[in-house]
Amino acid sequence: MKSTKTRRRLAVLGLLGPFCALFLFAIVVPIGYAIFDSLTKIQRSGAFGEGGTNTVFAGAANYASALQDPGFTASIGRVLLFASVQVPVMIALATTLALLLDSASARWVRFFRSAYFLPYGVPGVIASILWGFLYTPGLSPLIGLGQAAGLHLDFLGAGTILWSIANIVTWQYAGYNMLIVVAQLKSIDADLFEAAEIDGANAWQVITRIKIPLIWPAIVLTTVFTIIGTLQLFAEPLVLKALTGSITADFTPNMAAYAQAFTSNNNNQAAAESVLLAAVACVFSFGFLKLVSRRRES
Repeated sequence: MKSTKTRRRLAVLGLLGPFCALFLFAIVVPIGYAIFDSLTKIQRSGAFGEGGTNTVFAGAANYASALQDPGFTASIGRVLLFASVQVPVMIALATTLALLLDSASARWVRFFRSAYFLPYGVPGVIASILWGFLYTPGLSPLIGLGQAAGLHLDFLGAGTILWSIANIVTWQYAGYNMLIVVAQLKSIDADLFEAAEIDGANAWQVITRIKIPLIWPAIVLTTVFTIIGTLQLFAEPLVLKALTGSITADFTPNMAAYAQAFTSNNNNQAAAESVLLAAVACVFSFGFLKLVSRRRES
């Protein structure tokens, strides 16, 4: 009996051990170190630091400094505004594309599914460079067409740059979210649609009363992914920063933390800003899940 229990424990350890080790060193240790780094600071001794440096406990001083930084707090407000528009547009577009591909009259489904997903295969930096050419006056055919039509298009202006970035993000990730919704649609029993047609339901009623309720878990999942990804906005504004003066070094929270770490050499405050951003992402993600669960229960 003991040998059987021992073999079972060893089998469980053999199966879970590699995952636990990877999770510990790839997830837990970096998060723990970031939190530790955010609670410390570098103290230099001597008038000019000639006495060396020591790491001392700083408590919440780095967090207070981050929250008192107007650039960092403005960047959080900026990405929240960005998310309030971009997340609904992204999810609505992904769901619409998925429903169009799943419709009975859809043709060339494989071609359009691949075409919609193709932008996701383009790295974010490359996508930003491609769209940067389309946003730059003198290079962009879009601006040229707008001028021919009597329109003044300024994609890189202070009032439009945020939504130009939203266009890049939506173009790149809508196809990925669409595939998640399509996978949920494919799992629905076709007999439900046949029964609805027999009962006299039209196409719109099938979508609103059968498909959307059944794909709701996929919509919730893609929404959470999009919220987290939106708050982590980094590559797109960093690339476009070279093309316009409308993007500052602390345009987004990730850019602000990056500037603190690699420009100001203040790793401790950068860690504090990273932890604060993670906390904001958790609050909004779990808040959305809680809101959805309450509505489903009611």
